[in-house]
Amino acid sequence: MSNHAAPSSAPPVGLTGRVTPALARLAVLGPALVAAAGLTAAAFGLHAVSLFGAVSPLILAIAIGMLANFVAGGRITTFAGPGLSDIARFALRFGVVLLGFQITPQKLAGLGWIGFAIAAATLVATFTFTSLVGRWMGIRRELGDLVAAGTSICGASAIAAMTSVSRSRREDVAYAIACVTVFGSVSMILFPLLGDLFGLTARAYGIWTGAAIHEVAQVVAAGFQRGTEAGTIATIAKLDRVVLLAPMVLLVGRLRRAEAGEAAAKVPFPLFVLGFAALAFAGSVIDIPPVVVSIAGVVATVLLTGALGALGLAIRPADLAREGWRPLALAALSWTFVTVFSYLMVAVFVAGGA
Repeated sequence: MSNHAAPSSAPPVGLTGRVTPALARLAVLGPALVAAAGLTAAAFGLHAVSLFGAVSPLILAIAIGMLANFVAGGRITTFAGPGLSDIARFALRFGVVLLGFQITPQKLAGLGWIGFAIAAATLVATFTFTSLVGRWMGIRRELGDLVAAGTSICGASAIAAMTSVSRSRREDVAYAIACVTVFGSVSMILFPLLGDLFGLTARAYGIWTGAAIHEVAQVVAAGFQRGTEAGTIATIAKLDRVVLLAPMVLLVGRLRRAEAGEAAAKVPFPLFVLGFAALAFAGSVIDIPPVVVSIAGVVATVLLTGALGALGLAIRPADLAREGWRPLALAALSWTFVTVFSYLMVAVFVAGGA
């Protein structure tokens, strides 16, 4: 009989508590990360094609995710596993935080207080109108909030941020983003034609475009069709709406918790919104190098694209069909309101606006 003990198959004591949980976590997140990265790359690749250049990568990602998983019969979601929701949550929140770097006093000052007031008034009026009409139409509050945020604030980014306080479903996100895509695309074509028809100056047209159109990419596409000055002003006006993202998310979250009763008031505070506000404030007191701001913008877009791509994988077309025509009608009414209201504000308060 041998005096040597049989080798043990158990891992060393010092490694048991450290390596195993990390490897287990990696096994969960790894496939999800691969899936999200693949969707992000596909979205940016499609965005680089001239035909889709004016479509945000965020919108492309959720569409690609839905289509790819549908064609694959759900196998992509099976491959990605339960880590998909964790990846989406982290990427979404960190991406929104980094958007704060894009808000600088220099950019906002380029429009003047009249331009900021028009953008802010349009945002509040549109969100309120959409919320009230959605309730009157019998649309679920969660979906109505997302349509309101996407139309009034900044498209897909606002929809993604609002999910943290609206308790919305994944298909709500997809439906709201589809509405942003449809009506924002109509605006890209219609606004330059109306600007010429109404004889708007570059400043008036830029403020109107930035205050009314949903997505940043859509604003840029519509704004620069009437020249560099109009495009620059439109982009600044759009940033005025983006800066109000954090306060709107906090306000809506507070209102919804109050409506749900005192027990729901204990829902954790969305700290990523504070991160957004903190970076925006840092930009006003610290001279942040432009290269840092630029890199942060790219990283934010990549993260938000990955997050929405991951959400897209979990959505089935049948889920969207169940919502029916009412949310689409709400989005149409909201788009009409934001277009007309912002134009009237520009016509009254901006020289060359009428």
